[in-house]
Amino acid sequence: MSQDRLLFPRKLSRRDLLGTSAAAAAAALVPAVVRGGAAVATAPVTIGSGKWTYTLDESWGRLPEGMAYGFGCAVVVDGQDRIYVTSRSESPAVAVFDRSGALVETWSKDFADKVHATPAQVKATAHGLFWSREPDGEFFYFTENVAKDAGARVYKTDLHGKVLYELGKGVAAGDAAQAFDFKNPTDVAVAPNGDIYIVDGYGSQLVHRFDRNFKHLKTIGGPGTEHGKFKTCHGVWVSTLGAEPEVYIADRANNRLEVFSPELDYKRTVPDMRNPCCLYQHAGHLYVPELGARVSIIDAADKVVAQLGDGRGVKKEDLTSHPEAFATPHALAVDSRGDLYVVEWLPTGRPRKFRHTPQS
Repeated sequence: MSQDRLLFPRKLSRRDLLGTSAAAAAAALVPAVVRGGAAVATAPVTIGSGKWTYTLDESWGRLPEGMAYGFGCAVVVDGQDRIYVTSRSESPAVAVFDRSGALVETWSKDFADKVHATPAQVKATAHGLFWSREPDGEFFYFTENVAKDAGARVYKTDLHGKVLYELGKGVAAGDAAQAFDFKNPTDVAVAPNGDIYIVDGYGSQLVHRFDRNFKHLKTIGGPGTEHGKFKTCHGVWVSTLGAEPEVYIADRANNRLEVFSPELDYKRTVPDMRNPCCLYQHAGHLYVPELGARVSIIDAADKVVAQLGDGRGVKKEDLTSHPEAFATPHALAVDSRGDLYVVEWLPTGRPRKFRHTPQS
């Protein structure tokens, strides 16, 4: 593997990489059921139907011995189809995989050092991650929740984990930093023109708009049920499906998506969601992980075209017997080939890949 592909501060050894890849390959060959001492092949696990059929890749996302996921926070895909999984874990804080499921890199204490925190603080505050392709490269925007002695920050990094700008409570002002009174931020989105939108979803219920240089432009919101008010404005996305960009807010506890102009003027509501957490755009559609045990896909007209993996009614202790069911989807991403990656708000994170396998 060439050095320029090793993006993260702590490189896995060749032995680690080979071991992880071999384990994933071996796991893929093991039948799911053994009866009477004999292995019995089982049918692939699928969700959805027709154009929106996906098949579970049961070997994807495995970690080597000694590492474990925590509660699943976020998942993003970069420009080379590398998948980044964040969870509330000290080791790894972030795990990076290729499409096949091979573990490429991890972030642990070295990452915590770079973002001016301890591994315990990173674990306690981990929440949002947004990947952004901008004129001068690819970047990450991390969102921290509040913990006892840390959090309430948003920071931008390069793909090496270097902090380029930080914004939030207790931040000392400087050329690449400014204080801002977030209560408990949850998500970030960047518009095509570089404007940055941040939702304070576990705190003030405010939505903040900044320009590309983090100059504050506008704030809307507050707690409530009327349009323009929120009850856990958990996620934000700038949709480019229409003629003009639109800002979608996942208003989780109000079970709806609220849609705004780039200037944050209210436009319309997408009702009847089930605790929507955030959004992800791919191939003319918006994908919505819903904490209420499903994933919905909507088109440019806000019409629901598919609802995947509805696990309502499945007990968490029975999930291993229902791989086709979601429990608490917290975030998702879609790669360039349309494959779906989902993490859940479960103690194990449960990061999973579903290959897009459309049926006629």
